[in-house]
Amino acid sequence: MEIGFLLFPHVTQLDFTGPIQVFQKLPRAKVHVVAKTKEPIPTDCGFHIVPTCTFQEAPTLDLLCIPGGFGVSAVFQDPATLEFVSRVSEQATWLTSVCTGAFVLGKAGLLQGRKATTHWAYRHLLPQVGAVPVEARVVRDGHVWTGGGVTAGIDFALTLVSEIDGIDTAQGIQLALEYDPAPPQWNTEPEVQRKQLREQYQSRIDTFSALLG
Repeated sequence: MEIGFLLFPHVTQLDFTGPIQVFQKLPRAKVHVVAKTKEPIPTDCGFHIVPTCTFQEAPTLDLLCIPGGFGVSAVFQDPATLEFVSRVSEQATWLTSVCTGAFVLGKAGLLQGRKATTHWAYRHLLPQVGAVPVEARVVRDGHVWTGGGVTAGIDFALTLVSEIDGIDTAQGIQLALEYDPAPPQWNTEPEVQRKQLREQYQSRIDTFSALLG
């Protein structure tokens, strides 16, 4: 099974490293890190990731995963990357995304009329790329799977592994990664926190919305 992760400058590293940590444990799977060139890709955390192949070198992919991050806005204006996504979509069994990577699928015309999710702060913008927004950490619509923001990528990957190779495999990977979330309890209600964060993000969200057209 050939699995490809699409990388681009200023990708959110956990959107990528969370799911790839899961998928690389999938039996009989080979994981590829695909980009326009093999030059190191800068992440949102300051370090770089080295791709394993270019668009031209990538094998026929069974599964494509597109992470998110601030860099997706540049992808919207990059015909070569969108053409690669469109080309892969013609033969891949699974088309997937994490966080704002969903908008790359949308810009490639792959979310028309489909249910999808993304980071909570940007979910309301999904109709601008033809998608039907759903408030969930993992959403499946046919062969298209989308994950919510950042950490939801791990949930998404485990859920898809259970579909591909069964729940026993998924549970084994979850145990191997000791994935058992127990977040600290904050005093502020989550919706209050979201409102405060949305206000901080608003100018960024407005800019992102304008780029979607």
